[in-house]
Amino acid sequence: MMKIEDYRIELKKNGLRVTPQRLAVCEAVDMLHDHPTAEEVSQFIRKKHPDIATGTVYKTLDTLVEKDIIRRVKTDSGLLRYDAVKDTHHHIYCTHCDRIEDYYDDELTEMIYNYFEKKQIPDFIIGEVKLQISGKFTDNRELVKKR
Repeated sequence: MMKIEDYRIELKKNGLRVTPQRLAVCEAVDMLHDHPTAEEVSQFIRKKHPDIATGTVYKTLDTLVEKDIIRRVKTDSGLLRYDAVKDTHHHIYCTHCDRIEDYYDDELTEMIYNYFEKKQIPDFIIGEVKLQISGKFTDNRELVKKR
């Protein structure tokens, strides 16, 4: 998790004014590390900042995504979720409960990059590859490969 000062630096570095609304949204996405929806971010923020409008939260999320401060993650059901984790990772997505978890596997990541380095997609430069592994969590499962 990042500190408030880290958010300030990240916003300034990306040419954005540091506002209470932006800081609140950054903090919420980071603290709700389970890939929250915009509505979940808004509800979280309302507890401490009831004066921040839902529309402001949505606009701020869009701005933060546009500046690559956070990332948008789509689910199979079409829900948009947000991710503050910048480290290279993949996602495990449960099609049953719509939950997303981060999945770290350096060997898998290296294998994917090596594959595409050999294949060379014509007229395309790969910037990043992220897998979303879909399936269903079992009730008695242990957390999958956490760092």
